[in-house]
Amino acid sequence: MLKPAIFLDRDGTIIEEKNYLDDPAEVKLLQGASEGLLALSAHMLPLVVVSNQSGVGRGYFSLAQAQAVQDQLRELLAREGVTIAGWYMCPHDPLDKCACRKPLPGMIRAACQDLSLDPSKSFMIGDKRCDIDLAAAVGATGILVTTGYGAKEADYARSIAAPVCGDLIEVSEVVARRLALAGV
Repeated sequence: MLKPAIFLDRDGTIIEEKNYLDDPAEVKLLQGASEGLLALSAHMLPLVVVSNQSGVGRGYFSLAQAQAVQDQLRELLAREGVTIAGWYMCPHDPLDKCACRKPLPGMIRAACQDLSLDPSKSFMIGDKRCDIDLAAAVGATGILVTTGYGAKEADYARSIAAPVCGDLIEVSEVVARRLALAGV
């Protein structure tokens, strides 16, 4: 049986936005991120990170460096008691025309296959238009956070009736209300 999930962007949503982050020492959780993720975890839905990392494809840093950043984030979250069920990364340059670069659904499709997930009953949370558009592409509920680049995208999100939240703590409250309405 397929289950819903909570898909999350990484940079600007869970960690501080740093343009082309390649140094694990620079990984910093956003204020309220661990509390919000713990509250989201309480719904017993898997948390899955989906992240565009075009710095690899552009040659700004290696796949190993991108993996080291992800490993550092995994460690920081583990210390806070947060478990991520799946990590998916698009390392391609936007010119590569891959199927996994958000807003295309490749990463979510892979996660759904790997983890037996139903995207149509899931949530996609991020700070960019591509995150909200990805939600629409897979039939998920998109939620914009105004951390990272999100403040610039709030009008767009509202224009398509996507909830706009200040941080992951507020996101957890919106998800709780939506799940209660759905009887989950």
